[in-house]
Amino acid sequence: MKIAFCYPGQGVQQVGMAEEFVKSGEHYADMISEATKASGVDMNKLLFEPNEDINITEFTQPALVTACCIITDALLLAGIKPDVTAGLSLGEYCSLYVAGAMSFEDAVRLTRIRGQLMSSEVPAGEGSMAAVIGLDAETIENVIKDIDGCWCANFNCPGQIVITGKKSSVQAAMPKLSEAGAKKVVELNVSGPFHSPLLKGAGEKLGKELEKVELGNLKLPYIANVNAQQITDKDQIKGLLEAQVSNPVRWEQTLYELEKMGVDTIIEVGPGKTIAGFVRKTVPSIKVIGVSTPEDVDKLLETLG
Repeated sequence: MKIAFCYPGQGVQQVGMAEEFVKSGEHYADMISEATKASGVDMNKLLFEPNEDINITEFTQPALVTACCIITDALLLAGIKPDVTAGLSLGEYCSLYVAGAMSFEDAVRLTRIRGQLMSSEVPAGEGSMAAVIGLDAETIENVIKDIDGCWCANFNCPGQIVITGKKSSVQAAMPKLSEAGAKKVVELNVSGPFHSPLLKGAGEKLGKELEKVELGNLKLPYIANVNAQQITDKDQIKGLLEAQVSNPVRWEQTLYELEKMGVDTIIEVGPGKTIAGFVRKTVPSIKVIGVSTPEDVDKLLETLG
């Protein structure tokens, strides 16, 4: 069996994620304290009490990373280890944590900063994103190539691609994509044009923060969003994370790379079933097991024998 730990991105967050782990042991409660200190946000309140902040990008990012890293530790402590790892956008930071390249504190601190930079680079209301269902990448790129300020942001799986850019440009592209045969084009409820060249400045600012971080050697390969390639050299990481902010997420290609590596089991670490849905449409031969509660860890141990 060849196992990949895969991590979701923004959109799956929910109040209460990882709470059962935190109640079950001192180690996880300590991680919450560490995350609070690293992010400057009361992580107990953000994760476990009803609030609206959890859906605001600068808070969503460190909250989801905190929860996913807690679940990761539970898996590792249970003796379940990956052979390779990958994370969708924000999830790449969790991948770097499990791969040993980035400390928990740095992952949480950087994703708070990343969220702030991504939110503030383009004034609110000036950027947008839209999901395009039922069209291939080549068709979409042909439709949007002449629309200034519109780009592909996420290649999620065959038939599901997200476009990004100036709000007016994304809205101009939507009817054209429908005319080109898209089954559905839906504008997303997001605060900015994520993974577009409009966020290049945010990536450069993040790059300066990354310069202050000391990375460890990778204990296992991870697949980078920007190029969907296996990364084993820590010296490549900072440049890839800087570029990731303003470049498309090549998740479909990432899944093909995992398949090529011989991965037969993906453990989706964290809330939701986003990864499972993309795997089913891209590499259906790979089994996906979701883990978001202590019971899921127990069931996984039984499954793995």
